Amino acid sequence: MREWLKPHRIGLLAVALALAVWAGVSMRWDWIPRYAELGMDGLWRTLWLLGVSILIGSAMAVPLGLAQASGPAWLAAPARWFCTVIRGTPLLLQIWLIYYGLGSLFPQYPWIRQSELWPYLRQGWPFALLALSFSFAGYEGEVMRGAFKSVPHGQLEAARAYGFSRFAVFWRIQLPQAIARALPTLGGETVLQLKATPLVATITVIDIYAVASRVRQDTFIIYEPLLLLAVIYMVIAGLIALGFRLLENRFTRGLGV
Repeated sequence: MREWLKPHRIGLLAVALALAVWAGVSMRWDWIPRYAELGMDGLWRTLWLLGVSILIGSAMAVPLGLAQASGPAWLAAPARWFCTVIRGTPLLLQIWLIYYGLGSLFPQYPWIRQSELWPYLRQGWPFALLALSFSFAGYEGEVMRGAFKSVPHGQLEAARAYGFSRFAVFWRIQLPQAIARALPTLGGETVLQLKATPLVATITVIDIYAVASRVRQDTFIIYEPLLLLAVIYMVIAGLIALGFRLLENRFTRGLGV
């Protein structure tokens, strides 16, 4: 509470409240009930793509980072190549390559069109999810590489001297400390991933950004949907930052990192 009672914070809250009152009184918001249901669907799709892509990307980032940090050359080279390609090309280009590449390849095979997966492969969201997951894995794989390398080598040697198996060393020593060191960066990467989700609207996926664009096209109201969209993204980003801060404090307690 004392943090919020500081003069500069009170001033910022007052300015934000004044702007909110001004926007509520002087701008048009009568379009919201008409697009409320579509907006909730778009918001859910944005959060779903964000959450699932982070889970898949994190699961890929751990072996990518470990392979580069301490793996054999035949594993380190492909992992390094993957991270380099992903980090060196725009996400929008990756989304288009996957969507227009795989998306145009699948219909050529009758056994795919006749399978139970075809109703999903005809849509844009599986390709968007794949591109977002690859992007997160590429960036976070580099973070995990540095995190794994930062684990003191003496601890690993001591564990092996005590008879720990290679998996036990990884699971009980390397992985917890690497995650603790990567959490601050992981929080920032998650916020960046959130701000990357509007790109999926370019391949017909209706997320919250696409809903705001549709409002502008239908009603010719420009600023109000954009302002509301900015507030939604700021609220989600704030909750992500708060959640990672709490997780970081809890996870690093007792690890000495």
